[in-house]
Amino acid sequence: MDIKEKIEEIVAKVKADKNLKEKFEKNPVKVVEDILGIDLPDELIEKVIEGAKAKLSADVVGDIASKIGGLFGKK
Repeated sequence: MDIKEKIEEIVAKVKADKNLKEKFEKNPVKVVEDILGIDLPDELIEKVIEGAKAKLSADVVGDIASKIGGLFGKK
């Protein structure tokens, strides 16, 4: 299993679906297992969740920075 690839898959699905994002925030383990369709060992699921949360946070920061840059005529 390519963890990085799975994290990207999870992030894409969570970003695309507001309801799924809310569920992910409340119960990330269930959402990740549902998206992947498998029950993972706790130590692996935690790594995937941490990676997904970090990627989601980085994307949000990037979006905010882009919008702020637009305020000053930069993109």
